[in-house]
Amino acid sequence: MTLQQLKYVIEIVNRGSMNEAAKRLFISQPSLSNSIADLEVEMGITIFERSNKGITLTKEGAEFISYARQVVEQAELLQNRYLNAKPSPQHFSVSTQHYAFAVNAFVDLVREFGLDEYEMTLRETKTYEIIEDVKSLRSEIGILYVNEFNEKVIRKLLKSANLEFHRLFTAKPHIFISIHNPLAKQAVVTMDQLQPYPYLYFEQGENNSFYFSEEILSTLSHKKSIRVNDRATLFNLLIGLNGYTISTGVLSADLNGNEIIPVPLESEETINVGWVSHRNVALSKLGSAYVVALKKAVAR
Repeated sequence: MTLQQLKYVIEIVNRGSMNEAAKRLFISQPSLSNSIADLEVEMGITIFERSNKGITLTKEGAEFISYARQVVEQAELLQNRYLNAKPSPQHFSVSTQHYAFAVNAFVDLVREFGLDEYEMTLRETKTYEIIEDVKSLRSEIGILYVNEFNEKVIRKLLKSANLEFHRLFTAKPHIFISIHNPLAKQAVVTMDQLQPYPYLYFEQGENNSFYFSEEILSTLSHKKSIRVNDRATLFNLLIGLNGYTISTGVLSADLNGNEIIPVPLESEETINVGWVSHRNVALSKLGSAYVVALKKAVAR
């Protein structure tokens, strides 16, 4: 086992692809594959599962990479201390549903810990992909919600992926609408009152199940609906078409301006928003700091 092989494993996990890692490492993919295969034989474990869809970490691999990261970090500390080497860039990745507070926390993290060099990733993505990202350690942390309707399915997936759910906060459903929407001045709105307006929701791709919907009450029918991919588009449609979406009510004027407001939705539902992490992998310094930033962001 060499330090270089450990760096190879870490790079593959960071890139989520053997081919992309090879490009980043400036070596051929066969050379990288052979080096990892040699390491697996030497350690007597299978680090990566290989399939037509790509590679994923095994349970043993997830445990192995937690140790590999520690060894590489310690080696870099030694180099920085005694060889006066240039510090390596900091790495951190998070995958999340489309929440403004997750972006706020990411901004705070970068401002506090971003040195001259860093490589961080914020993925606003689909629910199923959040779980897959954290399972494969493509992301250290994932952010999603559970409620009475989807909890059984989501918890089963998390357990299968060896992930833990940590609750951040519980919220009652709200709608996000433009300040110019006729319902904007109401203290509370009902689903019946929303019928004339376009319902906006995030698409979930191949895993387009009601259980993976980012919006609660996903089984309800709507006379008008528009599926979108990103939060900026959704907010533009909220304003341009007097549309609405259903969420937690936690909104950031700093990021989203004052054109969009939350209004309580008449419903007995509750939303438990939280972050997920891998059971076998301790949070990094940046991961722990991001969790602290999350808690501050939702408390604002």
